[in-house]
Amino acid sequence: MTVHFIGAGPGAADLVTVRAARLIASAPVCLYAGALVPRELLDTAPAGARLVDTADLTLDQITDELVAAHAAGLDVARLHSGDPSIYSAMAEQMRRLDAAGVPYDVVPGVPAFAAAAASLKRELTVPGVGQTVVLTRTQARSSAMPPGEQLAAYAATGATLVLHLAVQRLDELVPELLPHYGLDCPVAVVARASRDDELVIRGTLADIAGQVTAAGVRRTAIVVVGEVLTAGQFPDSHLYSSARCR
Repeated sequence: MTVHFIGAGPGAADLVTVRAARLIASAPVCLYAGALVPRELLDTAPAGARLVDTADLTLDQITDELVAAHAAGLDVARLHSGDPSIYSAMAEQMRRLDAAGVPYDVVPGVPAFAAAAASLKRELTVPGVGQTVVLTRTQARSSAMPPGEQLAAYAATGATLVLHLAVQRLDELVPELLPHYGLDCPVAVVARASRDDELVIRGTLADIAGQVTAAGVRRTAIVVVGEVLTAGQFPDSHLYSSARCR
């Protein structure tokens, strides 16, 4: 049998792929990431399916669940919020499944940053303004960042930054960004993107930290930094230009 690592999307139950929906509806075992996965998705699991909230489980306990399901001949829908290729802790589960001889596959999902950009009604790559997007996170209680992956180094490129796990640390992070982007640089924070209780906060590096504190946003939020957020005057892309179509 197979463990299916499934991207459950950013929060809205209908922001999953057709393949993901089919697998969830047929898997007799479903492991999901606590409050990050919408209840409506779990409701589509088969009647009598084993539903396991992994929020308070260790990696070894999660592995035991996956291996036991395989031994019983049961497929598993292993749900991760967003897309499992980013900050999902999928890699260490795969490593353990490889050691145990358990087969698996991966179903991509809508990442949180894409849902945030959709909520902002913004393209993150705008001609003549920004063509590079850096997806990164900050370090607090999470795993240490590898050597050389400092926020200031990415900021020095002037690229659009998409920050995960950063909303509680904006007071500390803004001083690192200011020398490279300036006080007037647009910033947006999207909390709970795509959910019914989504919150969008727009500002600049000068005021975003204060706005976030006032709104009480502390988790499940994406921070976007860059001129693409407010760009209005920019050249049309070459993709649909008359010169290219001649």
